[in-house]
Amino acid sequence: MDNSICQVYEDEIQSLEEEIKLLAEKYEDNQQEATFFSDKEMLMPIKSFQREFQGVSKGREFPSGLKAQLESLETDLSFLMKFTGIQFASHSRKTVEKTRNRTVQKHRLSGNCHSLSFQLEFQLLEMQNKKNVSAVITDLSIIMESGEDLDVSKFVSSTEEHGNLLTFFRNLSSCAEWYEHRRCTFLHFK
Repeated sequence: MDNSICQVYEDEIQSLEEEIKLLAEKYEDNQQEATFFSDKEMLMPIKSFQREFQGVSKGREFPSGLKAQLESLETDLSFLMKFTGIQFASHSRKTVEKTRNRTVQKHRLSGNCHSLSFQLEFQLLEMQNKKNVSAVITDLSIIMESGEDLDVSKFVSSTEEHGNLLTFFRNLSSCAEWYEHRRCTFLHFK
């Protein structure tokens, strides 16, 4: 009887260890994807987690430190979206290749900045050595829905050639802001 009880406990421990490992992997994936989602998409899982956590805690209070951290992150995300005007609508990531020191992921990203829509597709090559991790963007493809009044083809082709997403988002924010001002001005005179 004693061995069977021990076996049941060992099986339960192994099951819990596997569940912890899966949750840790899911958490890591979510952390990597967190920067790609809009404010609304980001708040949905947070609120779901809060409801789930409150259900598990059976009436116990939500930890104040975690709650404060969530509120801070929500505020920061909202500020960045208002400051840049960039809102992401969708993001997908697919791991193409994964080895011990190298990971290649294909990303698809869409959204808008003020009234300009954009779609990005690129591969992210991450290489890790003993001291650090380096990431390189390859095969960048940008599709922008621009009106007749806006010619962004030179800007897009230059960005695709250099593969610099930071420059793209900085210039997109500025370009979209001035495009919106111009559109409003022309509407005023019509």
